Amino acid sequence: MKIKWFGHSCFGIEYLNIKILTDPFDETVGYPLPDYSPDIITESHQHFDHNAHHLIRGKYILINTPGKHLSKGVKITGLKTYHDKSYGHERGENIIFKMKFSDGLTLAHCGDLGDIPDEKVLNELKDIDILMIPVGGYYTIDANEAKDIVNKVKPKLIIPMHFKTKYINFPISSVENFLNLMMSSVTNAGKDYVLSKEQLNATESKILLFDL
Repeated sequence: MKIKWFGHSCFGIEYLNIKILTDPFDETVGYPLPDYSPDIITESHQHFDHNAHHLIRGKYILINTPGKHLSKGVKITGLKTYHDKSYGHERGENIIFKMKFSDGLTLAHCGDLGDIPDEKVLNELKDIDILMIPVGGYYTIDANEAKDIVNKVKPKLIIPMHFKTKYINFPISSVENFLNLMMSSVTNAGKDYVLSKEQLNATESKILLFDL
């Protein structure tokens, strides 16, 4: 699997000849726009920093609703959650996308998760290998809440996202708060990273940290 971080909550995921792009943003966010031609785009919610599929070139399948989807051999389940702690009354709903590939490898992208999900959703995530989770707080869960979810779900690989960088002016925290709370080892991935299913199975839980 090749994973590339474009910033914020936007990743390119390439595995088994399938390319998925998550939560594309528009030019006002501050990061360079993704240069990617995906087969599938997932959008966790319809805010400008997560739904700019109109700026992505090529032909792709757009998935932006809860429920079960089957696309290009990937089983994608959209789990309804909330963008805030008031059941969506402040910022609306959010979708966690759980992606299960044909060989069984499973990844979950939490989007702009704003509150710790209920037990039903957490149980759905307990078989995942890779968890992409926001850690910056303010608009999403913060570092402490992200740690709580990680401890309950126990993924093999944790990828923090939606944190403060030099590119954005959002009032969110840097990734260091999350790293300082976690006991897992950290691998610096740079802009993109390649890993195998065997590597996931052979190592203890660790954090994969991307940079731009």
